[in-house]
Amino acid sequence: MSPYDALETRSPEARAAALAVALPAVIARAQAAPGQAGLLAGIEPQAVTDRAALAQLPVLRKSALVAAQAERPPFGGLSAHPLAAFEHVFQSPGPIYEPGRTGHDWWRLGRFLHASGVGKGDIVQNCFSYHLVPAGMMFENAARAVGATVLPAGTGQTELQVIAARDIGCTAYAGTPDFLKIILEKADEMGVNLSISKAVVGGGALFPSLRAYYADRGIACRQCYATADLGNIAYETDGLAGMVVDEGVIVEIVRPGTGDPVPEGEVGEVVVTALNPDYPLIRFATGDLSAAMPGQSPCGRTNMRIMGWMGRADQTTKIKGMFVRPEQVAAFVARHDEVHRARVIATRSGEKDVMTVRIETRAVNPALYEASVLSTLKLKGEVELVPPGSLPNDGLVIEDLRRYD
Repeated sequence: MSPYDALETRSPEARAAALAVALPAVIARAQAAPGQAGLLAGIEPQAVTDRAALAQLPVLRKSALVAAQAERPPFGGLSAHPLAAFEHVFQSPGPIYEPGRTGHDWWRLGRFLHASGVGKGDIVQNCFSYHLVPAGMMFENAARAVGATVLPAGTGQTELQVIAARDIGCTAYAGTPDFLKIILEKADEMGVNLSISKAVVGGGALFPSLRAYYADRGIACRQCYATADLGNIAYETDGLAGMVVDEGVIVEIVRPGTGDPVPEGEVGEVVVTALNPDYPLIRFATGDLSAAMPGQSPCGRTNMRIMGWMGRADQTTKIKGMFVRPEQVAAFVARHDEVHRARVIATRSGEKDVMTVRIETRAVNPALYEASVLSTLKLKGEVELVPPGSLPNDGLVIEDLRRYD
C-alpha cells in the first residue's frame, strides 16, 4: 500500500527537523489557552525542540478534564478558539466535551483508512455512534478525506443494517470490532450476501479470534487507537506488526503516575502531544498502557511503533466501546442509601463485551437497579446482588477480566 503522504516515510533526521519547528509553535499556542497557561507558565517555547526537552514539561491528565471543564466550560480553557469557532461540540462520558471541525482529515483518521485500503469507490457503512459522542463524525470525516462514500448507519437495528448494506452495496465497515460480527450473523440468518471486504475498527479490543473470523469470511480487518480528544494516535498497517504512530502527534510511554519516559519495550502510560493548532494538548496523559517497539514497520512507514492498547493505567475501562469511569460507579452508589459498595466487572461472552455490576446490598431484586445502572454508567449491564462485605477489600471499583492474548 502506497503511503498517504510523504510524511509517513521521512528519515529520522527529517522528522526531527520538522519536530523542532512544530513543537515550539504548538506549545506557544497552548500557552495562549487559559486552561494550559498556568501549567506551562515559565516555559520558553523556543527551548522545546525535541523529545528530551518535551519530557521535562508537566503532564496534563485526562482525569482532570471534568473539573477543568466545570471551571471553564465547555473545553476547560484548553482550546485555542471559542466554542463558536468550531462546527461541532461533542459529549463523551464523564461528561467531557470535545470540539470538532469539518476540515480535511481533522482527526487524521484518513491516514488509517488509507492504510486499510479504503478509498475512492468504497462505500463505508459507518456504525459508530452519531449521538453526542464524536466517533461517527470522526470516521465520516476520515472517509471523506480518502474519497469514500458514507452510509451513516450508527448503532443497533441489525436487520435494517443488513438490508441497507445489501441494497447500497457497502464494501467497507467502520465501527466497534464486535458489531460487524452481529451484522454478518444477521445477514446469514436472513440469507443475504454482503459485499463488505474491509473493516476499520476502534473503540474496543480486536481479539485474535475475531480477526480470524473476519479473515475466514474474506474481510481484512484493521484497528486504530484513537480518542475523542486527540484523534488518531496510532494505527495498524499491512505489516500487522504493532501500530504506527500518527504523524500529527508525539507519543511518549511513561511510568504510570509520572511523566518519566520508560525504556523501549517497557509497558507504561501513553502520553500524547497533539500538534493540532485548534486543540493543542501538551503531554496529555491518556490513562492507557502500551509499549514502544524497536525498529521500523515492515510496511515501510518510518514513524515510531507501539504495541497498541494494553490496558488502563487507572481503573477507567472501555466496555462495548464506551469508557466507564470510577466516578460513575461512585455516582451509582450515592443514589442508593441501601447500597454499600459496587464493582463493575468486564468480561467476554463469545466475541462480545459483557458488563456485570456487582452490588453489595440487602435488597433481593436486581431489577430495582437496572435503570440506575443505565443512567449512571450509560450502558446496560447484568446486575448481581451480593451481601454487604462480600466484595474484596482491594480498592477496585472496576475490574477488567478480559484477556487480550
